[in-house]
Amino acid sequence: MNNRFYLLPLLAASIGASAAVITSPSGNFTLEVDVDGAGAPYYSLDYKGRKVVSKSGLGLLADEMAFDKGFVITGTDTTTVDRTWEPVWGEYASIRDHFRELAVDLESAPGTSPERKMTLRFRLFDDGLGFRYELPRQDKANYLTLRRESTEFDFGHEDPTLFCIPGDYDTDEYLFSETTFGGLAEAMASYRGRHTESQAVEGLSVQTPLLLKTSDPLYINIHEAALDGYPAMLLDADPSGKKLSAHLVPDRLGVRAYLQLPFNTPWRTLIVSDDARDILASQLVLNLNEPCKIEDTSWITPMKFVGVWWEMFTGHKKTWAYSDDYRAKPGITDYSKLPSNGRHPANTANVMKYIDFAAKHNIPGVLVEGWNEGWEDWCSYRKNRQFLFDKPYPDFDIDSLTSYAASKGVKLIMHHETAANAADYERQLERAFSYMKEKGYDAVKTGYVGAIIPRSEHHTSQWMVDHARHVIERAAAYRIMIDSHEAPRPTGLCRTWPNWLAQESARGGEFESMGGNPPSHTCILPFTRLKGGPMDYTPGLFQTDLSYYGEGKTVKAGTTLVRQLALYLTMPSPLQMACDLPENYERFADAFQFIEDVPVDWRDSRYLEAEPGRHITVARLDKASDDWYVGAVTDENARKALIDLSFLPKGVKYEATIYEDAPDADYRTNPQAYRIRRQTVDSRTKLRQPLAPGGGVAIRLQPRDKALAAKK
Repeated sequence: MNNRFYLLPLLAASIGASAAVITSPSGNFTLEVDVDGAGAPYYSLDYKGRKVVSKSGLGLLADEMAFDKGFVITGTDTTTVDRTWEPVWGEYASIRDHFRELAVDLESAPGTSPERKMTLRFRLFDDGLGFRYELPRQDKANYLTLRRESTEFDFGHEDPTLFCIPGDYDTDEYLFSETTFGGLAEAMASYRGRHTESQAVEGLSVQTPLLLKTSDPLYINIHEAALDGYPAMLLDADPSGKKLSAHLVPDRLGVRAYLQLPFNTPWRTLIVSDDARDILASQLVLNLNEPCKIEDTSWITPMKFVGVWWEMFTGHKKTWAYSDDYRAKPGITDYSKLPSNGRHPANTANVMKYIDFAAKHNIPGVLVEGWNEGWEDWCSYRKNRQFLFDKPYPDFDIDSLTSYAASKGVKLIMHHETAANAADYERQLERAFSYMKEKGYDAVKTGYVGAIIPRSEHHTSQWMVDHARHVIERAAAYRIMIDSHEAPRPTGLCRTWPNWLAQESARGGEFESMGGNPPSHTCILPFTRLKGGPMDYTPGLFQTDLSYYGEGKTVKAGTTLVRQLALYLTMPSPLQMACDLPENYERFADAFQFIEDVPVDWRDSRYLEAEPGRHITVARLDKASDDWYVGAVTDENARKALIDLSFLPKGVKYEATIYEDAPDADYRTNPQAYRIRRQTVDSRTKLRQPLAPGGGVAIRLQPRDKALAAKK
């Protein structure tokens, strides 16, 4: 750990009567903070002399008192911090945390009542800004019923392009729109027309992480960091003023948060650069989270896994439920007295096949969905008790499977679907985690499909944010790793709790069986959703035309086979699924070799090319070896990726194994056409690699002497 702290005098402290100004360590950013004539705090941000955010308001409004005007600045403090820290896993083995901090103390102006105090804390990095509200104990009220946050992001100088999804309290599983403030109304109307069951907020509201691109161009990512004890933030858009304003997710009573002081809000974040690659490389959100709270992290093990999951999506008429007679015989609660429907893949014999496949191909984990009682009416959202997390179905012999997996060097991954009955999950949590440890499980995929119980809450309200934090803390106490689905979108808390390996919180690969994801989708997610933390996207789909399975399916995935390999690099996660059926991998065994080889934990990462919605090319260095891996993806248009290998150590020859789209490959007409070739490369090599429409490339680079030794 390398820490250097400097106390600096306030820069240019005399702009106006009380304005405070700081610059970033590189000098590229300039931040100004002040209060206006009404005592309302505001800030503005410049980058390389260009206005990023014009004068934008700040504040909080509670029933008990307002923190949005009537203030004077009573003090300021600046500090420079330069330190490094080592994440348990991630894109880099070491991360630099270098910023200048400005704390602005506010108090009620003389003669105003009630007396109030608040500190605005800003951290200005070389890649952007984070700021939060800090509320100390007040003389008049220490319990606040929060109604609004008045944070603004004013881009009134122009109409940028927005890569966005609609504001929604309960889901973020949307395709992205590429629009402008002027086109936002039409874009949001189209969502409401297509998503008949969505809970999209009325009006012009969008979710974070949000990406904007100005005409200069500047790339701006807006999100939040360290979301804890507070609701998630949406953004309300004002097209006429080119302005975004914080919109906190309420409970159904309209309350945004119940706060006990002292309290610090999450950080509001802006990642800014004139180079799109810098947005992908930024670790700003992680840097704004607290250090790891788990003393011994040796049990946290990034991994790949396969799973009994895709069978239920492919049209094989498989079901998560064990019996079709459950509803017909509601008095029977003993499943051993009910016949199996014969379509339940979470059975002992089938799971053993997955274990065998995983062991053969050095895949550490096997996820099994549908193993436990409760799936017969899981979508009702009415029961007080829906799932039992320590009750296997009769055809799932958990003891013999655990023993069999251990004998093969494979671990089973638990699945806890709650059907959004989060209250019941909390009641069962200790018993569920104890059962996991008793049976040898140390990882679980959680799910919250449906309307949250208690019913006054949303998926991203304060109560559910607190629930997610409670689950991850209790999991850490049991040494259990978590992969959460339908949970509040991530805000970098995986730094503090690295047992939170991955989340869904976006439209993932499962939608390839439900209409497909366009190729541009995974050229946008790394600029947006992934800035909060890694995603369980479930790549690795080889059988991309689902008509292959019959059953009337006509869906075609928006990808070539090779693109699916590249996603393991461009969509980084310490928990990566190989989502397809084992038999499909056996059909393309030479291509599957890349999935078997590619790591999920990295020593270094270099973003070589990037443009949101268009293309991404990245190189990553394995944490456990000297092997580099390169992945590139494109949108629906063919292109040539320029892969400059100058990051390789000079004088060292590498053997490149290149998995590429065949010349006639196309995600619409010939998605499974690929080639594998090898060539010797070094730091002087520049590969001009063709990518098919909707395609990609995946490359393994091994030091040539080690590659030759391995072949012998």
